[in-house]
Amino acid sequence: MPGKVNPVIPEVVNQIAFEVIGNDITVSFAAEAGQLQLNAFEPIIAHSLFKSVNHLRAGCLTLASKCVNGITANREHLRRGVENSIGIVTALNPYIGYANATEIAQEALVTGQSVYDLVLAKKLLTREQLDQILQPEVLTQPRAFAVTSVAGQPQVENVAPKEIG
Repeated sequence: MPGKVNPVIPEVVNQIAFEVIGNDITVSFAAEAGQLQLNAFEPIIAHSLFKSVNHLRAGCLTLASKCVNGITANREHLRRGVENSIGIVTALNPYIGYANATEIAQEALVTGQSVYDLVLAKKLLTREQLDQILQPEVLTQPRAFAVTSVAGQPQVENVAPKEIG
């Protein structure tokens, strides 16, 4: 197939993992089967451990040099993926309410429009508010909210987590 990339190295790493799991079982059984302070099975324990360590080392070095080194993220593509995800509506829930968030999610699913564009079109939040709320860097940090009422309108505030200690 044109353009196909064979994942040979990751598959080899999987095979090494399978071998290590098997060796772990061998070590467990051999350690369990030893009597008193004399374990006649120490040779298979040592053999299995050293084999696993050597294969893990070689697999990790190969994976790093042939697969991992040089990988870069296509940040623009990833950002578009986050911005066009219907799941980000969850982050808007404290600001626009559950009913509005549900409506936005359903409309985005049906129309293919982004959550961002729909929220702006319905004037639920300003562009500046959306940009601040939907920053991926902000979305991945834990936070707490306090909902208060000012003149009958719900207000949402970020509450800094309490420091432990």
